[in-house]
Amino acid sequence: MKRAALLLIALFLAGCGTQAPFFAATPEVSQRAAAPQALSTPTEESTQTPTATFTSEPFALQFTPVPTETPLPALELPTEVRFPPALQIWDGLPTYLAESKPDFYFRLRFDPDVWALTTDNFGFPALGHRAIPSCVVSPAAGRGLPLNATVEHDVRRLGPVNYDINTAYVNDVKQFVNYAGGDANIYTAFVVAFTDQADQCLKDAETVLAALTSVPASQATPVPTP
Repeated sequence: MKRAALLLIALFLAGCGTQAPFFAATPEVSQRAAAPQALSTPTEESTQTPTATFTSEPFALQFTPVPTETPLPALELPTEVRFPPALQIWDGLPTYLAESKPDFYFRLRFDPDVWALTTDNFGFPALGHRAIPSCVVSPAAGRGLPLNATVEHDVRRLGPVNYDINTAYVNDVKQFVNYAGGDANIYTAFVVAFTDQADQCLKDAETVLAALTSVPASQATPVPTP
């Protein structure tokens, strides 16, 4: 009987299977697990952060004026001829080809004692004043103007030619003048630039522009351009 009872207990335990033993956490272990781990404290030198210092200064807006064009270097003029002809000629293509007849050039006549036919700082034909190095007459090309510039428009007759004249000023100081005109065959424009002696430069330039005419391409001797 005793043996049968032991057999029944063994069979009961085998049917239930084995289970992993359960250990209840002691209060000491639970508190240690819940407590946050303290990070290692860096040294005092490594924790110091540079602090920017600011000086109290009044705030003020600074307005920079629009810069004017940088003056170009003086042109190199050819040596004056010992016994030049009374007038020399300058033939070239009109700047307004759409308003000009094909196969026609403009022609200017100038005094070689006053002017020299040369090339400007951009490599294009131009007249340079012999006595005023900054005075140059060249075919007009578009150029930008500072925001503080103003333009004065006029129409005047120089010799047989009616010119549209536009004078650019910056701070009431004359900067350059554009002349546009022609005859029945051509319409072209020139710009007269200067940095000083503006009145004398314009006076001598208008003497040249008053002689503007057209010439057939077959009779022209244009200055080569790049």
